[in-house]
Amino acid sequence: MASMAVTRHEMTRRREQLQDLQRYLAVLEADHDGARAKLLGFRLRYLDALGPLMRELDELEAQLHQATALLADALKRQGVDVPAAASPRTKPWPEIPALPTATPLPPEPTGPTMDLPPPTLKTLYRRAAMRFHPDLAPSGPEREVCEQRMMVVNEAYASSDRAKLESLLLAAGELPEKVIGGPADAVRAWLGLCEHLVQGRIRVVQAQTVMLQNLQMHKLRVAIERAEVGGMKPLDIMANRLRAQIAERRQELYIGQRVGGDVSLAADFLRTRYQRLRGLGLQ
Repeated sequence: MASMAVTRHEMTRRREQLQDLQRYLAVLEADHDGARAKLLGFRLRYLDALGPLMRELDELEAQLHQATALLADALKRQGVDVPAAASPRTKPWPEIPALPTATPLPPEPTGPTMDLPPPTLKTLYRRAAMRFHPDLAPSGPEREVCEQRMMVVNEAYASSDRAKLESLLLAAGELPEKVIGGPADAVRAWLGLCEHLVQGRIRVVQAQTVMLQNLQMHKLRVAIERAEVGGMKPLDIMANRLRAQIAERRQELYIGQRVGGDVSLAADFLRTRYQRLRGLGLQ
C-alpha cells in the first residue's frame, strides 16, 4: 500500500506539471498568433499604400530591360562591346505561415483496478514487429519508414533495450497498459507521452515566433510604427521616393528609346544604366 501511496502522489505531481506546461504553451501560442496578426495587418496596410507604385516601378523596369536588351544587341551587331544587364529581379513577399496543427494528446488510459504485469521483452518485440515490419506496409515511402524503424526494433531487441521498444510502441499509439503494465504504470507512461508532446509543441511555437521576429517585414513594421509614434509619416515618405524613382525610370526609358541612332550616346547610356544597377546590387 505504501508504494501505491507514493505512486498516487507522483501522479498528482506529474499531472500538475503537465497542466503547467499546457498553460505555458497556451500563452506562447497566443503571443505567436497576436504577433502574426499584427504582421498580416501591417502587410495589408503597406501594400495598400505602396503596392500600386511598386507594381508600376516593376513594369517600368521590365520595359527598360527589354528596350536596353534590344539596344545592346543592335550595338553588338555594329561591333560595339557593351555590358548586358540582367533581367530585373522582383523579390517575392515572404509567406507568414500559421502554426502547424498540434498533435492531440492521447486519451488517458483506463483499465482494471489492479496492476497488470509488464509484458516480456519478446512480447514487446513481437508487437513492434507487427506494427513496423516492412512486409506489412504498402510500397513506397511508408515501407521505407518501416524498414528504418524495424532496424531500430531489431537492434533494441538484440541489446535488450526494453526502454527503446516501449518508446517506439507508445509513440505508435500502443495502449500503455499493454506496453508497460497498468493501470498505474500506464498512467505514468501516458503522462510522460503527454509531456513529450507538449514540450515538442512548445519548441515548435518558439521556433515559429523567432522566425516571425527575424522576417524583414517584422523589422520594417517595428521601424515604421516607432516612427509613426514620433509623429512621422514613413509610408508617405516611401511613396514619394517610389514616385521619384518612377519619374527617373520614365525619363530613362524615354532616353533609351531615342538614342539608338547614335552609337556613342547609346553605348554611354547602356554603361550608365549598368553602373546604376551594379550600385543597387542588381547585377
